Amino acid sequence: MAGPWTLSLLCGLLAATLAEATLSPAAVLSLGPEVIKEQLTQKLEDRNATIILEQLPLLNAMQEKPAEGFPPLSRLMNSILKSIIWLKVTSASILQLQVQPSTYYQEIMVKIPLNMVAGLNTPLVKTIVEFHMESEAQALVRVERNNSGPSRLVLSKCSSSGSSLRIHLLHRLSFLVNTLAKKVMNLLVPALPQMVKTELCPVIEAAFDDMYADLLKLVKVPIPLSPGGLQFDPLTLTIEESVIQLNLEAKVLDSKGKVTSRFNSLETALMVPTPSNAAFSLLLRQDVVNAMVAALLPSEKLVILLDYVLPEVARELKSSLEKISKQIADKLDNTQMVKMVVQEVPYLHLTPGSTKAAQQIIMDIFATNRDLHPLFTLGIEANSEVQFYSEGDRLMLNFNDISFDRIQLMNSDIGIFSPELLKDVIRKILHAELLPNQNSKLRTGIPLSIVSALRYEAAHWSSAQDTLMLTPDSNSF
Repeated sequence: MAGPWTLSLLCGLLAATLAEATLSPAAVLSLGPEVIKEQLTQKLEDRNATIILEQLPLLNAMQEKPAEGFPPLSRLMNSILKSIIWLKVTSASILQLQVQPSTYYQEIMVKIPLNMVAGLNTPLVKTIVEFHMESEAQALVRVERNNSGPSRLVLSKCSSSGSSLRIHLLHRLSFLVNTLAKKVMNLLVPALPQMVKTELCPVIEAAFDDMYADLLKLVKVPIPLSPGGLQFDPLTLTIEESVIQLNLEAKVLDSKGKVTSRFNSLETALMVPTPSNAAFSLLLRQDVVNAMVAALLPSEKLVILLDYVLPEVARELKSSLEKISKQIADKLDNTQMVKMVVQEVPYLHLTPGSTKAAQQIIMDIFATNRDLHPLFTLGIEANSEVQFYSEGDRLMLNFNDISFDRIQLMNSDIGIFSPELLKDVIRKILHAELLPNQNSKLRTGIPLSIVSALRYEAAHWSSAQDTLMLTPDSNSF
């Protein structure tokens, strides 16, 4: 019979599993092998990994392992080894890392090729004996799940095997020196992999931790909107082939940093397209994109003195109203006024290759600016094409053109008429006044530092079904 502790553990595991299964990420950041490789390489450089290689205690490691074999020869070789003045790595470099799928599920294999030249100084020869060493450190990146908190990435099982070690003399000298050098190389075959494991592997693990910490910091940096902002937090982590995928929730913050809404769970999951050969990708769910647009486009009323701002459109409006009633048209003077308000924030519908912004607009037409009541009120269902692009680290968007799905007469002091008669005039007013007003507010863009943080110069945005996707431009690294 299971005890209380066992039941609690099982309940905790079940709750964590169900939570990860039901939460739908508001955003997904995917890092391909190219980004992992470049970021880890930079962190190894920051951690002075090559200096660690140059400081490997080669002589101490060899002297700890006495020469074996025929006793008189062994004593001779051990005596010669003791006569070595110094033995050290004179130059070291880390070659291009390799990131590839592991044989195990949800793991990535990282291979770190090491290139070293070592020098040996002994009284047997006046010159330094040099030999070239090639080795490789290997480690696994996996997802570590924690029942009491979110999962995290860890690098483990770092090691170096003798099978990856290659040593050869750069220059051949006398028989005795060559024999000594060969003995030194034979002793390094078991010693060097152990030194890599004990001296370099901790540095590799620390460099990966640095990389992961920077990644979390990048993800969690609040995106300033006006007012308030948007913040992402990791929900779950997955590894697919050689790609690390961070599934994120989004939180909308007010001007005081308080969470006003949270995006992490929907009935329909985020469809995650797989960009071909993309170094990284950031996918934003449609409702998150709309939340950002809502922050940039607060609802406001526009008041236009039509004859002063758009005189040709004012004359066209009067001409169109004459077809309905000349008496009504004659009431319009040079202070005729249009008031309009977007009833709700424009709603973006993201589809492959195209995005539409749907808007519901209320428009009042006044004969003069002295009138308290409009001649009539129109309800307009319109949509615009949305263009996404990047400027540096900013997501930019722009509304292009405007078209109508429906125009409805909501109130009228001039009787019932078909608003279709005013369709061209209304379109010109919206195109000349509403779109420039909205685009002026969108012009500030939305700062997203991921492109420069991952050391790419340019990236582009594209829409998929209910998703907006950021990927780097090719050859922009």
